[in-house]
Amino acid sequence: MNRAAPALIRRLNVAEAASLAPALAEVLVDCVAGGASVSFMHPLEPDRALAFWQGVAAGVAAGNRALFVAEDPATGTVLGTVQLLLDMPPNQPHRAEIAKMLVRRTARGRGIGTALMRAAEALAADNGRTLLVLDTAEGGEGERLYRRLGWIAIGTIPRYALHPDGRPCGSTFFYRDLAA
Repeated sequence: MNRAAPALIRRLNVAEAASLAPALAEVLVDCVAGGASVSFMHPLEPDRALAFWQGVAAGVAAGNRALFVAEDPATGTVLGTVQLLLDMPPNQPHRAEIAKMLVRRTARGRGIGTALMRAAEALAADNGRTLLVLDTAEGGEGERLYRRLGWIAIGTIPRYALHPDGRPCGSTFFYRDLAA
C-alpha cells in the first residue's frame, strides 16, 4: 500500500542540520528506547545522542552526507530522519549508503519511513548514484519496510551487533539498483 506521509519531508542544509540536532537527538533516544539496533545502547544519554547529530551536521557541512527529516507540518516536530552517505571510495562513484533511518515510535505506521526512503533514493538518482546499500536488524520493522519498498536482501550475518538491551542481533544487508 502506498500511503502519502502526513509529514513534510525535506533535506536539511548545513545550518538546519546543526539547529535541529537536539530534535534529532530526541528521535534517536526514542528509537533506541524502543529497541532499535542503530549503533547505540539503552539507556542512551541525551548528550551522547546530541554529540552524534552534531557529528552528522559536520558531515553535511563537508558534503559527505545528505540529511533528511520528516516533520509534522502543523507543529514542526521532527518525526523521523534518514541519511544518504555520499563519501565513497574513488572506485565506487556510482554508490551511496542509507544510514540511520529512524521514525519516532508514536509516528510509525503512517508512511513516514517510506517517504523518507523515497526522498533519499531520489537524491541518490539525481546525483548519479545508481547502487544503494544498507543494513538493518534482522527481523525488525526496518527489514519489513525495505522488502516492501523493493530492496533486495543479500544475506544476514548472525550476531553482527547488539540490540540496545545487549542481546545479540543479526544484521540483514540489502541493496537497491536504481539503474535496473
